[in-house]
Amino acid sequence: MNITKQVTFISKQDCIQELKDLLKTMVQASKDEDGCLLYDIFQVKNEPKKFIVVESWLNEEALDGHKNSEHYKYYKKNFEVFCEDKSSCELETL
Repeated sequence: MNITKQVTFISKQDCIQELKDLLKTMVQASKDEDGCLLYDIFQVKNEPKKFIVVESWLNEEALDGHKNSEHYKYYKKNFEVFCEDKSSCELETL
């Protein structure tokens, strides 16, 4: 069963570019992973502090592989200093 998630980041006011740069490093590396069906990051036009990640994985094993990748570990280690808030939810296709 596919796993699709939306993750929302709110940047600290003085860290918008830093968070954007960090998040951008995740896109191609994640898309290149086995089991990645979708991985895109959006910046909300009228709220530049807000970034939305939409990702979809073939199964739990693929998502676990993603969470064990070097680029994910780097992101996890570094995002909090730039981030004011973060939330996520799992999505279901209708």
